[in-house]
Amino acid sequence: MTATTAVTEATEITEQAQRLRLAITRTARRLRQSAGSELGPSTLAALATVERLGPLTPSALAEIEGIKRPTAARVISRLQDEGLAERSTDPSDGRCALISATAEGRATLERLRGRKTAYLARGLGELGERDLATLRRASEILERMLERERA
Repeated sequence: MTATTAVTEATEITEQAQRLRLAITRTARRLRQSAGSELGPSTLAALATVERLGPLTPSALAEIEGIKRPTAARVISRLQDEGLAERSTDPSDGRCALISATAEGRATLERLRGRKTAYLARGLGELGERDLATLRRASEILERMLERERA
């Protein structure tokens, strides 16, 4: 490989990364809009994390979400005010609180996920088999990239 070829390849990869980033960002925005939630993205992300991994301490939630502890406290308060999460005492350490999703919180996530899935399904339904196969393959590749990053 020549230096010129390497530079050209690096430029093409960078340009593809920019296009992919933009497409993913726009898709994520459209999915949030299609869900029609009054909760912000970080509040919904926190609720989904609590549902998936909970019960969690506020500190654990902050660490997982990559936010500061005071921000996590505000998010938890909002979730509690909306009846989507509840706080209980940690049975192994009475000084600590545990945050769990309520039945209403789980139902809200299920409803919002359903709306997002329906939005994507409508778009996919308009595609031909070749495009669907390409997207299936792209999904596999993106999932593999994410798994590699996690390892």
